[in-house]
Amino acid sequence: MKKYDVYGIGNALVDMEYEVEPAFLEKMSVEKGLMTLVDQARQSELLNNLEGVSHARSCGGSAANTIIAVSQFGGKSFYSCKVANDETGEFYYKDIVSNGVATNMGENREEGLTGKCMVFITPDADRTMNSYLGITETFSTNEIIESELLASEYLYIEGYLVTSPTGKAAAIKARELAQANDVKVALTFSDPGIVGFFKEGFKEIIGEKKIDLLFCNESEAMSFTEADDVDTAVNLLKSVAKTFAVTLGEKGAIVYDGEREIAIETKKVVAKDTNGAGDLFAGAFLYGITNGLEYTQAAKLACHSSSELVTKFGARLEKENVITIKESLL
Repeated sequence: MKKYDVYGIGNALVDMEYEVEPAFLEKMSVEKGLMTLVDQARQSELLNNLEGVSHARSCGGSAANTIIAVSQFGGKSFYSCKVANDETGEFYYKDIVSNGVATNMGENREEGLTGKCMVFITPDADRTMNSYLGITETFSTNEIIESELLASEYLYIEGYLVTSPTGKAAAIKARELAQANDVKVALTFSDPGIVGFFKEGFKEIIGEKKIDLLFCNESEAMSFTEADDVDTAVNLLKSVAKTFAVTLGEKGAIVYDGEREIAIETKKVVAKDTNGAGDLFAGAFLYGITNGLEYTQAAKLACHSSSELVTKFGARLEKENVITIKESLL
């Protein structure tokens, strides 16, 4: 038994979620449906144009949502990230610890600004993100806690780290440490635009050996493989990952367990907010395979959980939702 089921690394961003009309995105020249990195001045401009609009706040970042999901389902998780010694960083630290996640963060945090991600939810349930990375842009090998990584069954790498030179170096170092010490490696592609722009960086993070597990959606799969359809992309992904899960939105997911492709259906729902659905899928799936479930069972748990999430606003389920899902499926 390892100390942790999953050790995650990724950006630490406080999520601020707003319900907006498409006209607002057009007015502010925000590209709909993608994650766009912005500087502090641009984020301030957006915030000023949303003055008086209520929003929810939570500790986030793609991998953080996944690692919190592992903990919510009953797994043991650790998250390495970087926040500043400011009010936002203190909020982030307290929120992630309250969700049962162990972390490298402590009281001796650097001066600076903690990153924020503005999440715009439109009536079609689409999510658009504008992220100011702040101090998390300097996430580096200094934030990797080797003893905790080696005490984990899986390392989980957030794809957004590829956008920062120090973040990419940390991802590569963590992957090398894991592979040298029999810790399995999982990676999420995170965003189709990021995959298309940083493809060579992703290849560096993956390295020369196949990683153990890859998470992506169909757009990311086709972007990385340059395939014209998801079936071709699935076949090509077998050259970089021993196993993987490709999410297909309302159509469910395709899971490859190393021997066979498994089509997983999901329940039909009316979506309100798709923010965090892929992150939750990965968290539920990782919880499942590190706690005795086979790939099919883990994928069904992941699909069901994501379907439940998109019927609500916010990137995470409440604890009582998780308990209900576990009782109904397990």
